[in-house]
Amino acid sequence: MLADGLSGPLPGGPFTGHALRHVCVGTAGPALLVVARPLTLALRLLPPGGVRRGLLRAAHSPPAAWLLLPPVAAVADVGGLWALYRTGLAAAAHHRPWLDGTLHLHKAAAGLLFGSAICQLDPVRRRRSTALRATTLLLAGTAHAVPAKTLYATGPPGTAFAAADLRAGAQVMYYGGDAVEVALALVLAVGWYTAAARDGPATPRGDGDSPPLTRAVPPRRWGSCR
Repeated sequence: MLADGLSGPLPGGPFTGHALRHVCVGTAGPALLVVARPLTLALRLLPPGGVRRGLLRAAHSPPAAWLLLPPVAAVADVGGLWALYRTGLAAAAHHRPWLDGTLHLHKAAAGLLFGSAICQLDPVRRRRSTALRATTLLLAGTAHAVPAKTLYATGPPGTAFAAADLRAGAQVMYYGGDAVEVALALVLAVGWYTAAARDGPATPRGDGDSPPLTRAVPPRRWGSCR
């Protein structure tokens, strides 16, 4: 999906195709990659040695832990979205292919970082609480929906798209983002339920399963007349 989004024409008008590419590259593609657990797969396939230790050391490094903090990852993801569509950055990228390619790579990296911070399926240095990740996902979803709604009425500054094309692209961004956020929420919920079932207290046995209480009887000594 990432490859299809980065290369090849997409259906619809100019802005609709751009919105489809945004969903493929920035949201849906990274989410599918996160669910595939790329770090876990790499650690299983790599033989013991320097490359494997270096990869694990990088994953457990302080910078990685800071980047995988859910609010930081959300700002990197949603902040780039606001900067692209509410400033003249989109118009500048339209005339500069190198800038357009850089922005798409940023979308993919930010989406992958956000999905990894929310789901935390791969081994990380410090696992954040489910409450923090769920709250961040909710707020990030709201922040993502606002520019999608505003694009329905007004295009990015410095651009001129047809009204029908602009509205179709805004709907693609809005509903596509919602679908991916629901999928991330399901992954988060399944992880929470699995951890709760694994770490929860054992179920106490009922009265019917408890062994009968008996009074301890001292052992009889050999030669006792009783």
